[in-house]
Amino acid sequence: MTSRSRYLSGLAGIGIVTLAVSSAFPPATRGPLLIALAVALVVQAPLGWWLTKSIGTTRFMLAWGAGLGARLLLVGAMGMLGVPLLRLAPSAVLVPLAGLLMALLAVEAVVVALALPQAKTR
Repeated sequence: MTSRSRYLSGLAGIGIVTLAVSSAFPPATRGPLLIALAVALVVQAPLGWWLTKSIGTTRFMLAWGAGLGARLLLVGAMGMLGVPLLRLAPSAVLVPLAGLLMALLAVEAVVVALALPQAKTR
């Protein structure tokens, strides 16, 4: 299995689990959770794809740093712009967004750890 297919599998897994969990919530809570999922996937999917292409190259740290910076900017933008514009409760969208971004970061870390030969020997 390639790094890219592992990454796509991780993205799909996060999305499927989130959709399954969202069905247990009332509709008023489900909406912000699905918005958080959509925003997280739209921003992080291309950055993670870039990261997987960068494994073993000199631009790896640039890709990793850009992904971390994008996460920080995304939470800030949602808090300052998205929440007021969409008229959502801040905790209803920002908490799931932060959790989803951490889950996507974990997917990236696993993909990178499996791709690096020295990570396999530890």
